Amino acid sequence: MIDPTPSLLVERCGPLVTVQDVGRFGYQRFGVTPAGPMDPWAWRLAVRLVGAAGNDAGLELGPGGLVLRVEAERTRLAFAGAERPLAVDGRPFPWWSVLGLVRSQRVEIGPALRGVWSYVAIAGGLGLSPVMGSLATHTLTRLGGLEGRALRAGDRLPLTDSEIGAGLPDLTLAAPPTEPEGPIRVVLGPQEAWFGKAGIATLLEGTWRVSPRSDRMGYRLEGPRIEHARSPNIVSDGIVMGAIQVPGSGQPIVLMADRQSTGGYPKIATVIGADIGRLAQVGVGGAIRFRAVTFEEALQARAEARARLEAALAGLEPVAISGRLDAGFLLSVNLVSGVTAGEP
Repeated sequence: MIDPTPSLLVERCGPLVTVQDVGRFGYQRFGVTPAGPMDPWAWRLAVRLVGAAGNDAGLELGPGGLVLRVEAERTRLAFAGAERPLAVDGRPFPWWSVLGLVRSQRVEIGPALRGVWSYVAIAGGLGLSPVMGSLATHTLTRLGGLEGRALRAGDRLPLTDSEIGAGLPDLTLAAPPTEPEGPIRVVLGPQEAWFGKAGIATLLEGTWRVSPRSDRMGYRLEGPRIEHARSPNIVSDGIVMGAIQVPGSGQPIVLMADRQSTGGYPKIATVIGADIGRLAQVGVGGAIRFRAVTFEEALQARAEARARLEAALAGLEPVAISGRLDAGFLLSVNLVSGVTAGEP
């Protein structure tokens, strides 16, 4: 009998696991935070792996793990972001994969081995009710996702279409996208005049560490004090993801996905879009350095990030399990190009 409400059951769940999509845009002027993924590039890759279009809501995992059980005839999940142990019914699979699953199978995702944020994209998306056009969860205002909160054991996530991707083979990325090394790139401003040359030099020459008080709203950084050349307060204005506020303490705060819509501290610089995911994946105590770039360099970096994503997707290959052939994959492809009776 076909389950009338196909779903994913959350059997076990670490902290900070939420439903996210691209974000809730168009409402910041009303004080509504966009939310969305902490690492937008990893999230985009997960969505592309599973071929989601339109309803692209999936799951964002914090540092802990997650165990899901499939309560549908079939579904298809993709995994990207901070690398983790991944197993289906105890059988290990490589991270950065897209897998077809059937009823009663258990997907076990361990804690992050490196990085912080990971993503599970779901073919067809989730059958939850959008709030202001988005399923992105903002826990501080209890908007979106499942009751506006982080997931917990016992939750059921309804699937919109469990037939999408039926019959496709399990695939993995031959070469996951690699991030550039070096300092996190920023564009100075919009209020760099509030700091002068000394304050900017402190930001760019110092080594910063991610504070334990960091969260999805903002990464608080610990390091040398940034001196203000003017008042540490301004008339509140809009906040974008990656904006670096410096309050009176002189310790910068990088505003992230759950940022407030406006802020009254001057912003010394803004992390460029190509590097925001790289910064988000730095865990508590991790070291960060900054480098100033021009607006044109920021645009070029974004183009390069897109090229890395496309190159990774072009390298999809069948999943190889423990050096033996996977029967499901063999049955899904054409292994014979033709038949001949032996005549020339």
